[in-house]
Amino acid sequence: MSLLLNVDSLRKVYGQTKNEQTAVLEDVSFSLQRGEIVGLIGASGAGKSTVGRILASLEQQNAGTIWFDGSNLTGLTGKKRRVFAKDIQMIFQDPYDSLSSRMRISDLVEEPLLIQKSEKDLAKRRARVVEALELVSLDPKKYAMRYPHELSGGERQRIGVARALVCRPKLIVCDEPTSMLDASLRLELIQLLKKLNRKFGIAYLFITHDIALTKGFCSRLLVLYEGRIVDQGETDMVIEQPEHPFTIRMIKALKSLEHKKGELL
Repeated sequence: MSLLLNVDSLRKVYGQTKNEQTAVLEDVSFSLQRGEIVGLIGASGAGKSTVGRILASLEQQNAGTIWFDGSNLTGLTGKKRRVFAKDIQMIFQDPYDSLSSRMRISDLVEEPLLIQKSEKDLAKRRARVVEALELVSLDPKKYAMRYPHELSGGERQRIGVARALVCRPKLIVCDEPTSMLDASLRLELIQLLKKLNRKFGIAYLFITHDIALTKGFCSRLLVLYEGRIVDQGETDMVIEQPEHPFTIRMIKALKSLEHKKGELL
């Protein structure tokens, strides 16, 4: 594997004046290799989604640099940033709110291609939509003309994955994509993401508050606490040898839950 993404000293502040400003991210640094699956874990409000939104060009950092595929993205806007935007896509947490209720599924999946202006030929765009739906195991003939309210939560989240795939990205930011799904659908989505990773070599930054989900899925873990990365390393190492008190508490809670489940079986 070779380096795909390098984030150095990322800082994000909210608020207009100095008295109002709150640092959401402070000195956040990490990297991803091509095809690597890295988990970004932390409690609610730690700044996880902000990291993802900055990478996906939905927000701008106040300081720090982002290198992607050998190019410095820092400060790029408009057309220059859009060149790279198609390569970094995002799957959102809420499959109910992230899809427009007024659009048919085929139009929703096609929309990123229109936004990124990455495919001008109509026939080719439609072929890409069909391909994306098939990749997430949704029959285009059955789903293309439906609306989001006609789909289950699991199906809607698969549409979210299809929207990310249609641009053929190199990196997908997965912002807690399983948090609103039940256990069986959660497992199905993880298996789908694994399959797509093996097939296309797509890298994932997998944002979650559930460390149990990262076991067997993420090769490395980043632990974010109050806007700073406090632990990082191979997933097994972080779980077995946590260093920061927050990580230690999180691992203890996981092991306690696993023990209780074992007693029930």
